[in-house]
Amino acid sequence: MKKIVIMVLATALLSSCGLYNKYERPEVNTKGLVRDAVSLTDTLAVKDTTSFGNMPWRSVFTDPQLQSLIERGLANNPDLLNAALNVKMVNEALKVAKLAFIPSLSFTPQGTIASFDGAPATKSYSLPVTASWNVDLFGNLLNQKRSAQMQLLATQDYQTVVQTNIISGIANLYYTLLMLDRQMEIINGMTSLTKDTWDMMKLQMNLGRARSTSVQSAEAAYYSVQAQGADIRRQIREMENQLSLLIGQPAQAIARGKLENQSLPTKLSTGVGIQLLNNRADVHAAEMSLAQCFYDVQTARSRFYPNITISGTGAFTNQNGLVNPGKMLLSAVSSLVQPIFQHGQIVAGLKVAKLQYEQAYNTWQNTILKAGSEVSNALVLYNSSAEKGALEAKQIAVLEKNVEDTKQLYKSSTTSYLEVIQAQSSLLNAQLSKVADDFYKMQAVVNLYQALGGGAK
Repeated sequence: MKKIVIMVLATALLSSCGLYNKYERPEVNTKGLVRDAVSLTDTLAVKDTTSFGNMPWRSVFTDPQLQSLIERGLANNPDLLNAALNVKMVNEALKVAKLAFIPSLSFTPQGTIASFDGAPATKSYSLPVTASWNVDLFGNLLNQKRSAQMQLLATQDYQTVVQTNIISGIANLYYTLLMLDRQMEIINGMTSLTKDTWDMMKLQMNLGRARSTSVQSAEAAYYSVQAQGADIRRQIREMENQLSLLIGQPAQAIARGKLENQSLPTKLSTGVGIQLLNNRADVHAAEMSLAQCFYDVQTARSRFYPNITISGTGAFTNQNGLVNPGKMLLSAVSSLVQPIFQHGQIVAGLKVAKLQYEQAYNTWQNTILKAGSEVSNALVLYNSSAEKGALEAKQIAVLEKNVEDTKQLYKSSTTSYLEVIQAQSSLLNAQLSKVADDFYKMQAVVNLYQALGGGAK
Protein backbone atom coordinates (compact mmCIF):
# COMPACT_ATOMS: atom_id res chain seq x y z
CA MET A 1 0.00 0.00 0.00
CA LYS A 2 2.87 2.38 0.76
CA LYS A 3 4.23 1.90 -2.75
CA ILE A 4 0.82 2.56 -4.29
CA VAL A 5 0.37 5.74 -2.25
CA ILE A 6 3.83 6.93 -3.22
CA MET A 7 3.07 6.32 -6.93
CA VAL A 8 -0.23 8.22 -6.71
CA LEU A 9 1.42 11.17 -4.95
CA ALA A 10 4.24 11.20 -7.49
CA THR A 11 1.77 11.18 -10.36
CA ALA A 12 -0.19 14.07 -8.86
CA LEU A 13 3.00 16.04 -8.33
CA LEU A 14 4.16 15.48 -11.91
CA SER A 15 0.73 16.43 -13.24
CA SER A 16 1.15 19.82 -11.60
CA CYS A 17 4.46 20.13 -13.45
CA GLY A 18 2.58 19.99 -16.77
CA LEU A 19 3.57 16.58 -18.08
CA TYR A 20 -0.07 15.49 -18.37
CA ASN A 21 -1.57 18.79 -19.53
CA LYS A 22 -3.74 18.80 -22.63
CA TYR A 23 -3.35 21.28 -25.46
CA GLU A 24 -5.45 24.45 -25.21
CA ARG A 25 -5.79 26.96 -28.03
CA PRO A 26 -3.64 30.05 -27.43
CA GLU A 27 -5.19 33.50 -27.56
CA VAL A 28 -5.83 34.72 -31.09
CA ASN A 29 -7.37 38.00 -32.23
CA THR A 30 -9.64 37.75 -35.27
CA LYS A 31 -11.13 41.23 -34.96
CA GLY A 32 -10.97 43.01 -38.30
CA LEU A 33 -9.62 39.87 -39.95
CA VAL A 34 -11.72 40.47 -43.08
CA ARG A 35 -11.80 43.90 -44.73
CA ASP A 36 -15.10 45.30 -45.87
CA ALA A 37 -15.20 45.32 -49.67
CA VAL A 38 -16.67 48.84 -49.91
CA SER A 39 -16.34 50.55 -46.52
CA LEU A 40 -13.51 53.06 -46.13
CA THR A 41 -13.22 52.24 -42.43
CA ASP A 42 -12.00 48.67 -43.10
CA THR A 43 -14.61 47.40 -40.66
CA LEU A 44 -16.71 44.44 -41.76
CA ALA A 45 -20.04 44.49 -39.96
CA VAL A 46 -21.08 40.84 -39.87
CA LYS A 47 -24.70 40.28 -38.89
CA ASP A 48 -25.23 36.77 -40.22
CA THR A 49 -23.16 34.09 -38.50
CA THR A 50 -24.02 31.49 -41.16
CA SER A 51 -20.96 31.25 -43.36
CA PHE A 52 -21.24 30.90 -47.12
CA GLY A 53 -18.40 28.42 -46.78
CA ASN A 54 -20.72 26.01 -44.93
CA MET A 55 -22.75 25.36 -48.07
CA PRO A 56 -22.19 21.93 -49.67
CA TRP A 57 -20.48 22.23 -53.03
CA ARG A 58 -23.52 20.81 -54.86
CA SER A 59 -25.57 23.73 -53.53
CA VAL A 60 -23.02 26.22 -54.82
CA PHE A 61 -22.22 24.67 -58.21
CA THR A 62 -25.59 23.63 -59.58
CA ASP A 63 -24.64 23.06 -63.25
CA PRO A 64 -25.16 19.28 -63.79
CA GLN A 65 -22.20 19.02 -66.18
CA LEU A 66 -19.93 20.80 -63.70
CA GLN A 67 -21.14 18.54 -60.88
CA SER A 68 -20.30 15.50 -62.99
CA LEU A 69 -16.77 16.84 -63.59
CA ILE A 70 -16.27 17.51 -59.88
CA GLU A 71 -17.40 13.99 -58.98
CA ARG A 72 -14.95 12.52 -61.47
CA GLY A 73 -12.18 14.71 -60.11
CA LEU A 74 -12.85 13.63 -56.52
CA ALA A 75 -12.79 10.01 -57.63
CA ASN A 76 -9.74 10.07 -59.92
CA ASN A 77 -7.44 12.96 -59.01
CA PRO A 78 -4.06 11.44 -58.01
CA ASP A 79 -3.25 14.18 -55.47
CA LEU A 80 -6.45 13.44 -53.58
CA LEU A 81 -5.86 9.69 -53.79
CA ASN A 82 -2.35 10.17 -52.35
CA ALA A 83 -3.73 12.39 -49.57
CA ALA A 84 -6.09 9.57 -48.59
CA LEU A 85 -3.15 7.15 -48.50
CA ASN A 86 -1.24 9.57 -46.25
CA VAL A 87 -4.15 9.49 -43.80
CA LYS A 88 -3.99 5.68 -43.74
CA MET A 89 -0.24 5.72 -43.11
CA VAL A 90 -0.50 8.20 -40.23
CA ASN A 91 -3.39 6.20 -38.78
CA GLU A 92 -1.12 3.13 -38.68
CA ALA A 93 1.51 5.19 -36.85
CA LEU A 94 -1.13 6.17 -34.30
CA LYS A 95 -1.97 2.49 -33.77
CA VAL A 96 1.71 1.85 -33.00
CA ALA A 97 1.71 4.68 -30.43
CA LYS A 98 -1.39 3.21 -28.76
CA LEU A 99 0.09 -0.31 -28.66
CA ALA A 100 3.09 1.04 -26.73
CA PHE A 101 0.92 0.94 -23.58
CA ILE A 102 0.44 -2.83 -23.92
CA PRO A 103 3.12 -5.18 -22.51
CA SER A 104 5.33 -6.76 -25.14
CA LEU A 105 5.43 -10.57 -25.28
CA SER A 106 8.11 -12.81 -26.75
CA PHE A 107 8.44 -16.59 -27.06
CA THR A 108 11.99 -17.89 -27.59
CA PRO A 109 12.18 -21.72 -27.34
CA GLN A 110 15.68 -23.18 -27.01
CA GLY A 111 17.06 -26.71 -27.11
CA THR A 112 20.59 -28.22 -27.06
CA ILE A 113 22.20 -31.65 -27.20
CA ALA A 114 25.76 -31.93 -25.83
CA SER A 115 28.24 -34.80 -25.27
CA PHE A 116 31.75 -34.63 -23.78
CA ASP A 117 34.43 -37.22 -24.50
CA GLY A 118 32.01 -39.91 -25.62
CA ALA A 119 29.79 -39.57 -22.55
CA PRO A 120 26.02 -39.99 -23.00
CA ALA A 121 24.40 -36.97 -24.62
CA THR A 122 22.79 -34.41 -22.39
CA LYS A 123 19.56 -32.92 -23.66
CA SER A 124 18.36 -29.57 -22.39
CA TYR A 125 15.43 -27.45 -23.37
CA SER A 126 13.66 -24.28 -22.33
CA LEU A 127 10.33 -22.85 -23.47
CA PRO A 128 10.33 -19.28 -22.07
CA VAL A 129 7.65 -16.62 -22.46
CA THR A 130 8.80 -13.10 -21.55
CA ALA A 131 6.58 -10.09 -20.91
CA SER A 132 7.89 -6.54 -20.59
CA TRP A 133 5.88 -3.44 -19.63
CA ASN A 134 7.08 0.14 -19.73
CA VAL A 135 5.35 1.97 -16.85
CA ASP A 136 4.29 5.34 -18.26
CA LEU A 137 4.47 7.13 -14.93
CA PHE A 138 5.91 10.32 -16.39
CA GLY A 139 3.74 10.74 -19.50
CA ASN A 140 6.28 9.84 -22.16
CA LEU A 141 4.09 7.35 -23.99
CA LEU A 142 0.93 9.38 -23.37
CA ASN A 143 2.35 12.51 -24.96
CA GLN A 144 3.71 10.53 -27.90
CA LYS A 145 0.23 9.09 -28.47
CA ARG A 146 -1.37 12.54 -28.25
CA SER A 147 1.21 13.91 -30.69
CA ALA A 148 0.37 11.12 -33.14
CA GLN A 149 -3.33 11.93 -32.76
CA MET A 150 -2.68 15.56 -33.66
CA GLN A 151 -0.61 14.48 -36.66
CA LEU A 152 -3.52 12.33 -37.86
CA LEU A 153 -5.93 15.27 -37.56
CA ALA A 154 -3.52 17.52 -39.46
CA THR A 155 -3.16 14.91 -42.21
CA GLN A 156 -6.94 14.58 -42.48
CA ASP A 157 -7.13 18.37 -42.78
CA TYR A 158 -4.59 18.27 -45.59
CA GLN A 159 -6.80 15.77 -47.39
CA THR A 160 -9.68 18.23 -47.05
CA VAL A 161 -7.50 21.07 -48.36
CA VAL A 162 -6.66 19.01 -51.45
CA GLN A 163 -10.35 18.22 -51.95
CA THR A 164 -11.30 21.89 -51.65
CA ASN A 165 -8.60 22.92 -54.12
CA ILE A 166 -9.76 20.29 -56.62
CA ILE A 167 -13.39 21.41 -56.42
CA SER A 168 -12.44 25.07 -56.77
CA GLY A 169 -9.92 24.35 -59.55
CA ILE A 170 -12.44 22.38 -61.60
CA ALA A 171 -15.08 25.09 -61.14
CA ASN A 172 -12.69 27.88 -62.15
CA LEU A 173 -11.52 26.03 -65.27
CA TYR A 174 -15.11 25.18 -66.20
CA TYR A 175 -16.23 28.81 -65.90
CA THR A 176 -13.13 29.90 -67.84
CA LEU A 177 -14.24 27.65 -70.69
CA LEU A 178 -17.74 29.16 -70.58
CA MET A 179 -16.21 32.65 -70.73
CA LEU A 180 -14.04 31.72 -73.71
CA ASP A 181 -17.05 30.15 -75.48
CA ARG A 182 -19.01 33.37 -75.04
CA GLN A 183 -16.08 35.46 -76.25
CA MET A 184 -15.79 33.17 -79.25
CA GLU A 185 -19.46 33.84 -80.06
CA ILE A 186 -18.81 37.57 -79.88
CA ILE A 187 -15.74 37.22 -82.12
CA ASN A 188 -17.78 35.29 -84.68
CA GLY A 189 -20.45 37.99 -84.65
CA MET A 190 -17.86 40.72 -85.02
CA THR A 191 -16.19 38.78 -87.85
CA SER A 192 -19.45 38.92 -89.79
CA LEU A 193 -19.88 42.59 -88.96
CA THR A 194 -16.36 43.57 -90.09
CA LYS A 195 -16.81 41.49 -93.26
CA ASP A 196 -19.98 43.43 -94.03
CA THR A 197 -18.10 46.68 -93.45
CA TRP A 198 -15.30 45.56 -95.76
CA ASP A 199 -17.83 44.68 -98.49
CA MET A 200 -19.62 47.98 -97.99
CA MET A 201 -16.40 49.94 -98.43
CA LYS A 202 -15.48 47.98 -101.56
CA LEU A 203 -18.88 48.91 -102.95
CA GLN A 204 -18.34 52.54 -102.00
CA MET A 205 -14.95 52.51 -103.74
CA ASN A 206 -16.48 51.02 -106.91
CA LEU A 207 -18.99 53.85 -106.84
CA GLY A 208 -16.20 56.37 -106.48
CA ARG A 209 -17.22 57.39 -102.95
CA ALA A 210 -14.26 55.84 -101.08
CA ARG A 211 -10.55 55.40 -101.47
CA SER A 212 -8.59 52.17 -101.55
CA THR A 213 -7.14 53.01 -98.11
CA SER A 214 -10.57 52.67 -96.51
CA VAL A 215 -10.98 49.24 -98.08
CA GLN A 216 -7.52 48.22 -96.86
CA SER A 217 -8.26 49.39 -93.31
CA ALA A 218 -11.55 47.48 -93.26
CA GLU A 219 -9.82 44.37 -94.56
CA ALA A 220 -7.10 44.66 -91.90
CA ALA A 221 -9.75 45.05 -89.20
CA TYR A 222 -11.44 41.87 -90.46
CA TYR A 223 -8.19 39.89 -90.24
CA SER A 224 -7.48 41.31 -86.77
CA VAL A 225 -10.78 39.97 -85.46
CA GLN A 226 -10.07 36.57 -87.03
CA ALA A 227 -6.66 36.51 -85.34
CA GLN A 228 -8.35 37.13 -81.97
CA GLY A 229 -10.60 34.18 -82.70
CA ALA A 230 -7.60 31.94 -83.36
CA ASP A 231 -6.10 32.98 -80.03
CA ILE A 232 -9.31 32.18 -78.15
CA ARG A 233 -9.55 28.76 -79.81
CA ARG A 234 -6.01 28.04 -78.56
CA GLN A 235 -6.97 29.07 -75.03
CA ILE A 236 -10.05 26.83 -75.14
CA ARG A 237 -7.94 23.83 -76.10
CA GLU A 238 -5.44 24.58 -73.31
CA MET A 239 -8.20 24.94 -70.70
CA GLU A 240 -9.74 21.63 -71.80
CA ASN A 241 -6.36 19.95 -71.45
CA GLN A 242 -5.86 21.38 -67.93
CA LEU A 243 -9.33 20.37 -66.82
CA SER A 244 -8.89 16.86 -68.23
CA LEU A 245 -5.66 16.48 -66.24
CA LEU A 246 -7.32 17.72 -63.06
CA ILE A 247 -10.09 15.12 -63.27
CA GLY A 248 -7.62 12.34 -64.09
CA GLN A 249 -8.41 11.63 -67.74
CA PRO A 250 -6.56 12.01 -71.07
CA ALA A 251 -6.85 15.43 -72.71
CA GLN A 252 -10.16 15.68 -74.56
CA ALA A 253 -13.11 17.94 -75.31
CA ILE A 254 -15.19 18.94 -72.27
CA ALA A 255 -19.00 18.95 -72.45
CA ARG A 256 -20.32 22.15 -70.91
CA GLY A 257 -23.20 24.58 -70.66
CA LYS A 258 -23.56 28.31 -71.38
CA LEU A 259 -22.19 31.24 -69.40
CA GLU A 260 -25.52 33.03 -69.36
CA ASN A 261 -27.30 29.98 -67.91
CA GLN A 262 -25.15 29.75 -64.79
CA SER A 263 -26.69 30.42 -61.39
CA LEU A 264 -24.46 31.09 -58.39
CA PRO A 265 -25.31 32.30 -54.87
CA THR A 266 -25.41 36.08 -54.47
CA LYS A 267 -25.68 36.28 -50.67
CA LEU A 268 -22.04 36.06 -49.69
CA SER A 269 -22.10 36.05 -45.90
CA THR A 270 -18.62 35.36 -44.53
CA GLY A 271 -19.65 34.53 -40.99
CA VAL A 272 -17.78 35.73 -37.91
CA GLY A 273 -14.01 35.71 -37.88
CA ILE A 274 -13.58 32.83 -35.44
CA GLN A 275 -15.38 30.54 -37.89
CA LEU A 276 -12.33 30.73 -40.14
CA LEU A 277 -10.49 28.76 -37.45
CA ASN A 278 -13.06 25.97 -37.61
CA ASN A 279 -14.04 25.93 -41.29
CA ARG A 280 -10.73 26.26 -43.09
CA ALA A 281 -8.91 22.96 -43.14
CA ASP A 282 -5.48 24.56 -43.62
CA VAL A 283 -6.00 26.81 -40.57
CA HIS A 284 -7.12 23.82 -38.52
CA ALA A 285 -4.20 21.75 -39.83
CA ALA A 286 -1.78 24.49 -38.75
CA GLU A 287 -3.33 24.45 -35.28
CA MET A 288 -3.09 20.66 -35.09
CA SER A 289 0.60 20.95 -36.00
CA LEU A 290 0.89 23.45 -33.14
CA ALA A 291 -0.80 20.96 -30.80
CA GLN A 292 1.54 18.23 -32.01
CA CYS A 293 4.53 20.42 -31.15
CA PHE A 294 2.97 21.09 -27.73
CA TYR A 295 2.93 17.36 -26.96
CA ASP A 296 6.43 16.99 -28.39
CA VAL A 297 7.57 19.52 -25.77
CA GLN A 298 5.84 17.43 -23.09
CA THR A 299 7.59 14.32 -24.39
CA ALA A 300 10.97 16.08 -24.31
CA ARG A 301 10.34 17.09 -20.68
CA SER A 302 9.40 13.55 -19.68
CA ARG A 303 12.84 12.33 -20.79
CA PHE A 304 14.36 14.03 -17.70
CA TYR A 305 12.54 11.51 -15.51
CA PRO A 306 13.27 7.81 -14.88
CA ASN A 307 12.22 5.10 -17.28
CA ILE A 308 10.58 2.26 -15.31
CA THR A 309 10.26 -1.20 -16.85
CA ILE A 310 8.72 -4.32 -15.33
CA SER A 311 9.60 -7.67 -16.89
CA GLY A 312 8.42 -11.17 -16.14
CA THR A 313 9.48 -14.56 -17.49
CA GLY A 314 7.80 -17.94 -17.29
CA ALA A 315 9.60 -20.97 -18.71
CA PHE A 316 9.10 -24.71 -18.86
CA THR A 317 12.67 -26.07 -18.62
CA ASN A 318 14.71 -29.04 -17.51
CA GLN A 319 17.58 -26.81 -16.31
CA ASN A 320 20.25 -28.12 -18.69
CA GLY A 321 19.12 -31.73 -18.21
CA LEU A 322 19.20 -31.66 -14.39
CA VAL A 323 15.43 -32.04 -13.98
CA ASN A 324 13.44 -34.53 -16.01
CA PRO A 325 10.72 -34.05 -16.87
CA GLY A 326 10.99 -30.23 -16.91
CA LYS A 327 9.23 -27.90 -14.53
CA MET A 328 7.99 -24.31 -14.54
CA LEU A 329 10.47 -21.54 -13.71
CA LEU A 330 9.08 -18.08 -12.93
CA SER A 331 10.94 -14.82 -12.47
CA ALA A 332 10.11 -11.10 -12.29
CA VAL A 333 12.44 -8.12 -12.65
CA SER A 334 11.87 -4.40 -12.37
CA SER A 335 14.36 -1.77 -13.56
CA LEU A 336 14.65 2.01 -13.29
CA VAL A 337 16.86 4.03 -15.59
CA GLN A 338 17.45 7.63 -14.49
CA PRO A 339 19.30 9.81 -17.05
CA ILE A 340 22.07 11.83 -15.40
CA PHE A 341 24.41 13.02 -18.12
CA GLN A 342 23.91 12.38 -21.82
CA HIS A 343 26.15 15.05 -23.36
CA GLY A 344 23.38 17.65 -23.19
CA GLN A 345 21.17 15.71 -25.59
CA ILE A 346 18.07 15.83 -23.36
CA VAL A 347 18.42 19.56 -22.66
CA ALA A 348 19.06 20.30 -26.33
CA GLY A 349 16.07 18.16 -27.31
CA LEU A 350 13.79 20.19 -25.04
CA LYS A 351 15.11 23.48 -26.43
CA VAL A 352 14.57 22.31 -29.99
CA ALA A 353 11.02 21.16 -29.18
CA LYS A 354 10.20 24.58 -27.67
CA LEU A 355 11.60 26.39 -30.71
CA GLN A 356 9.58 24.15 -33.03
CA TYR A 357 6.48 25.04 -31.00
CA GLU A 358 7.19 28.75 -31.54
CA GLN A 359 7.62 28.16 -35.27
CA ALA A 360 4.32 26.27 -35.42
CA TYR A 361 2.60 29.11 -33.56
CA ASN A 362 3.95 31.68 -36.04
CA THR A 363 2.83 29.52 -38.96
CA TRP A 364 -0.64 29.18 -37.45
CA GLN A 365 -0.98 32.93 -36.93
CA ASN A 366 0.18 33.64 -40.49
CA THR A 367 -2.26 31.05 -41.88
CA ILE A 368 -5.11 32.87 -40.12
CA LEU A 369 -4.03 36.22 -41.59
CA LYS A 370 -3.70 34.63 -45.02
CA ALA A 371 -7.24 33.26 -44.72
CA GLY A 372 -8.60 36.71 -43.90
CA SER A 373 -6.70 38.23 -46.82
CA GLU A 374 -8.09 35.66 -49.26
CA VAL A 375 -11.65 36.31 -48.09
CA SER A 376 -11.10 40.07 -48.45
CA ASN A 377 -9.72 39.66 -51.98
CA ALA A 378 -12.67 37.48 -53.04
CA LEU A 379 -15.18 40.01 -51.71
CA VAL A 380 -13.55 42.99 -53.41
CA LEU A 381 -13.25 41.05 -56.70
CA TYR A 382 -16.96 40.22 -56.59
CA ASN A 383 -18.03 43.79 -55.86
CA SER A 384 -15.70 45.45 -58.36
CA SER A 385 -16.64 42.97 -61.11
CA ALA A 386 -20.35 43.51 -60.47
CA GLU A 387 -19.87 47.28 -60.57
CA LYS A 388 -17.81 47.15 -63.77
CA GLY A 389 -20.26 44.76 -65.42
CA ALA A 390 -23.18 47.13 -64.82
CA LEU A 391 -21.24 50.06 -66.31
CA GLU A 392 -20.04 47.99 -69.28
CA ALA A 393 -23.61 46.94 -70.07
CA LYS A 394 -24.51 50.61 -70.46
CA GLN A 395 -21.33 51.20 -72.49
CA ILE A 396 -22.18 48.35 -74.88
CA ALA A 397 -25.68 49.69 -75.46
CA VAL A 398 -24.21 53.08 -76.40
CA LEU A 399 -21.54 51.57 -78.65
CA GLU A 400 -24.02 49.36 -80.49
CA LYS A 401 -26.00 52.48 -81.36
CA ASN A 402 -22.77 54.25 -82.28
CA VAL A 403 -21.79 51.48 -84.73
CA GLU A 404 -25.14 51.71 -86.54
CA ASP A 405 -25.07 55.50 -86.66
CA THR A 406 -21.50 55.72 -88.01
CA LYS A 407 -22.32 53.19 -90.74
CA GLN A 408 -25.28 55.24 -91.85
CA LEU A 409 -23.24 58.43 -91.75
CA TYR A 410 -20.49 56.80 -93.79
CA LYS A 411 -23.00 55.77 -96.47
CA SER A 412 -24.09 59.37 -96.74
CA SER A 413 -20.42 60.50 -96.85
CA THR A 414 -20.73 62.60 -93.70
CA THR A 415 -18.10 60.69 -91.71
CA SER A 416 -14.81 58.87 -92.39
CA TYR A 417 -14.20 55.15 -92.60
CA LEU A 418 -11.93 55.41 -89.58
CA GLU A 419 -14.88 56.25 -87.35
CA VAL A 420 -16.71 53.14 -88.54
CA ILE A 421 -13.73 50.87 -87.82
CA GLN A 422 -13.04 52.57 -84.50
CA ALA A 423 -16.68 52.19 -83.42
CA GLN A 424 -16.63 48.48 -84.21
CA SER A 425 -13.32 47.97 -82.42
CA SER A 426 -14.59 49.80 -79.34
CA LEU A 427 -17.74 47.69 -79.32
CA LEU A 428 -15.75 44.45 -79.59
CA ASN A 429 -13.42 45.41 -76.72
CA ALA A 430 -16.33 46.41 -74.50
CA GLN A 431 -18.19 43.16 -75.19
CA LEU A 432 -15.11 41.04 -74.46
CA SER A 433 -14.42 43.03 -71.30
CA LYS A 434 -18.02 42.60 -70.12
CA VAL A 435 -17.78 38.82 -70.55
CA ALA A 436 -14.46 38.77 -68.68
CA ASP A 437 -15.92 40.73 -65.76
CA ASP A 438 -18.93 38.42 -65.64
CA PHE A 439 -16.43 35.57 -65.34
CA TYR A 440 -14.44 37.38 -62.64
CA LYS A 441 -17.66 37.76 -60.66
CA MET A 442 -18.23 34.01 -60.89
CA GLN A 443 -14.59 33.35 -60.07
CA ALA A 444 -14.94 35.53 -56.97
CA VAL A 445 -17.77 33.28 -55.75
CA VAL A 446 -15.55 30.21 -56.25
CA ASN A 447 -12.62 31.92 -54.52
CA LEU A 448 -14.79 33.00 -51.59
CA TYR A 449 -16.18 29.49 -51.21
CA GLN A 450 -12.63 28.17 -51.09
CA ALA A 451 -11.37 30.95 -48.80
CA LEU A 452 -14.14 30.24 -46.27
CA GLY A 453 -13.28 26.57 -46.09
CA GLY A 454 -15.74 25.18 -48.62
CA GLY A 455 -15.47 21.60 -49.76
CA ALA A 456 -15.19 20.19 -46.26
CA LYS A 457 -18.83 19.27 -46.07
